[in-house]
Amino acid sequence: MSFFDETDEPPTESRTATRGAPRSAPRRRRSSGTGGRRPPGDQQSIQARRAVALGAVVIVVILVAILVNSCESSQRTNALKDYANNVSSLIQSSNNTGAALFSVLSSGGGSSNGQKIQNEVNQTRLQASSQLNHVKQMSVPGQAKTANQNLLLTLQMRLDGITNIASEIQPALGTSASKDAIDSLAAEMARFYASDVVYKDYSAPEIAAVLNANGIAVGGANGETINGGQFLPNLQWLTPSFIATELHTTLPGTPTGKIAPGLHGHALNSVSVAGTTLQTGSTNTIPAKPAPTFTLHFTNTGTNTETNVVCKVSVTGSSSTGQTVVPETTAGETTTCQVPLSSPPSSGTYTVQATIEKVPGEKNLSNNSLSFPVTFQ
Repeated sequence: MSFFDETDEPPTESRTATRGAPRSAPRRRRSSGTGGRRPPGDQQSIQARRAVALGAVVIVVILVAILVNSCESSQRTNALKDYANNVSSLIQSSNNTGAALFSVLSSGGGSSNGQKIQNEVNQTRLQASSQLNHVKQMSVPGQAKTANQNLLLTLQMRLDGITNIASEIQPALGTSASKDAIDSLAAEMARFYASDVVYKDYSAPEIAAVLNANGIAVGGANGETINGGQFLPNLQWLTPSFIATELHTTLPGTPTGKIAPGLHGHALNSVSVAGTTLQTGSTNTIPAKPAPTFTLHFTNTGTNTETNVVCKVSVTGSSSTGQTVVPETTAGETTTCQVPLSSPPSSGTYTVQATIEKVPGEKNLSNNSLSFPVTFQ
């Protein structure tokens, strides 16, 4: 037996079977048919997180919108308050210019003082021009545009009136006064009156309405102040005869012949404020604001009718004065005149003097005036 014959070999059939048996292929994972999606529980969790994130974004957007709106509202409120304060200060300044103008006009005319008075009137014109320019440059909230247009008109009318008075004042002064010039002054006084109407009946109420619409209080202890007052001190300035008297000149056409025979003059009987008669022997207390109006009670003690009777009130140590002209008084009859002060006096105690000025032919002046100690509060 050869070497190979000694080797144990499996039966041929068995080997053949072994070779022919196929190897088992690796088991393939069955497709789930979902394309690799996450399980339903994970998907719901993601959607929930997305909803929470979206809600957070919405909340942030709302908060930002509220914050922006709050800031805009605060800015709008502050802008309106600043505007109202600026207008109040500006109107007060304009009214002070008016007081200065009428003080100049009442200071004493005459042809010799014409240039001096014109120069002083021009000084008030410069002030009025500055006030108008200030309004033109002022920041105006959108809601106050209409009110501001009326404010501009108010100050423009005042500037125009002063400018025209400056050009007419010299012809209106002196014993040979021009009637046309004095009539022109009366027309400018009407312009001042109209400016007061535009401001007090239109601009000021419009500002108040805008403030109220934005929840801003007006007046009172904590509210915004809207300045009142007026440029024209009293309506007597609308009459040419009163203007001539204030300028210490004679209106052309006024009778200047001989004084009628008989007695002439007046006696001042009493003075009252708001229905309370002032006392000469004790201190009288009167509110300083608004500027008080004094009522003078006087009698024509002569035997003649008097015309253009001047009633005056002055506060010693103060620039506060007032004057009114009574067109006519009848012999033996008692008359009253209302004399408002041109401006509120400062707080303190003063002597107030009320006077019925001398009329032509009057000789006894001892009963034309009364003086009172007055404390203005």
